[in-house]
Amino acid sequence: MKTSSIDTGVDFELFQKDLQDIELDFFPNIVSIFKISSYIRKFGYLFMTNDDITYAYDDVICNWLSLQHDPKRPQQIDILNGKKIIQVDSGEGFVVILTDDGLVYLASNKNSPWKTNNNLRLISTGNDRFEMIACGCIHFLLLRKDGTVFALGDNCYGVLTGISDSHITLVNTGLNNIKIIACGGFHNLALTNTNEIYSWGWNENGQLGLGDINDRTTPSLVSFLDNSIDSPIKNIVAGEMHSLFLLENGQIFGCGYGQRSINQKRDTIVPIKIPIENVKNVACKNYLPFSLALDQSSRYYVWGRGQNDELLPMRKLYGQLDSFAAASVSILGESPITFGLTSTIDTYESNYTISIVGLFNNPDNYDVEFVIDNKPILACKCYLKIASKYYSRMFSGVWQENTNRVMIDAYSYDVYYSYLLMLHTGQIQINQFNIAEFIDLANCYGDEQLMKHCQIFIEKFLNKSTISTYLSLIIDYELYNYEMISNKLLIFKNILSKFVNDNLSMNSKNFMNFLEWFSKHQQE
Repeated sequence: MKTSSIDTGVDFELFQKDLQDIELDFFPNIVSIFKISSYIRKFGYLFMTNDDITYAYDDVICNWLSLQHDPKRPQQIDILNGKKIIQVDSGEGFVVILTDDGLVYLASNKNSPWKTNNNLRLISTGNDRFEMIACGCIHFLLLRKDGTVFALGDNCYGVLTGISDSHITLVNTGLNNIKIIACGGFHNLALTNTNEIYSWGWNENGQLGLGDINDRTTPSLVSFLDNSIDSPIKNIVAGEMHSLFLLENGQIFGCGYGQRSINQKRDTIVPIKIPIENVKNVACKNYLPFSLALDQSSRYYVWGRGQNDELLPMRKLYGQLDSFAAASVSILGESPITFGLTSTIDTYESNYTISIVGLFNNPDNYDVEFVIDNKPILACKCYLKIASKYYSRMFSGVWQENTNRVMIDAYSYDVYYSYLLMLHTGQIQINQFNIAEFIDLANCYGDEQLMKHCQIFIEKFLNKSTISTYLSLIIDYELYNYEMISNKLLIFKNILSKFVNDNLSMNSKNFMNFLEWFSKHQQE
């Protein structure tokens, strides 16, 4: 199932002004958040919790769903109970939700042409199941699991490919074999499984990348300047009046409003290379004229057009930024924007009393580099030996790693970077995507503090819905021996009994130890 997650770790403090009235006991359960916003205003928030319950917050979204807004408490959306939300997107006055069973739901104002009648309207019909959605300002696209693209909404500039609006019946765009879809304000993009890009809709600024400014009512094949690119396309995204294409090799190509090379005087109407290298991810919004990019060294960039139509040349953003949501604040100077369904994070403080962040990844002051996927992380041996027994052994001659360059292949760049940063700042950010690597690293490096943070995270998010996700980690690293996890596990004795019975033929040492522990506590 495809998702549109861009940020996999956003601190709630970013949204403090908007959410300041909510009772504090609600926040620990939230695992993802989506802010419904548009040209005119924000329409509220959707919160997803660790037990697959979805909540609405704000008077507008609550009105759309016939809920009574309570400033202190988000309102539960009953029809979505037990459903895992994998994607959310929104346009002008509507929001679309995709669940992991392939169903699509729409909410909007009672008097809108969407005919939602102040409730969530199920868009999927019959046996259709979808794996991706994308919203323009007054329309949206749906990607069916078989690769077929459908459209719904206003047909402004021919975005539906039909001849009239359609808010009730899905319009088949005629596109097949598609793996990714994207919507700008009034234009669409689609990427095929064979690395071809199609675009259609509004083209006043050359956002379709077709070499002219003529609108298209049917999908048209996009060609790059040299008619070829030397890397597969990783992702396609669209802003208000521009389009971006991210390649697997970390290069970005763009066209439309605010997209130009250093020497160009006008915005380009064909895709040209944007001057950033090693890009990891890129973010746009269907009503914003600028773009954000994140490179492999965790640096954020902005370019395009400002809110007042001024040109924004490519520049690096400074400050302590750890998400696209945080980067949006540095541009807009107001409440942050979420780019798709955004995962929240848990930040844990360690017992380190000082921050030595100036020694970390500093090209002017380092004597060792850790290399992961050909990307270096710079550090000082002397400090690492003080901060970690593992590094003390590594750089004290006990091991044969007494070198200025250490190759790391057991962990991802992001996880290893975060761990080294923790040793310098005393903070670590853990989420459901990196917990497995962090536990393994804590176990391998003998880092008791990191292991404790991992245990706290699992205990917090361990419930009936997630036990199957975390049980293998609990068994492999014998986390059931820690009281807080042990007590939580024993609440689910019936689930554990079924797991044990289904795996009695397993003969691994880890499983046998777990079986011994469970047999002992089952009788209590």
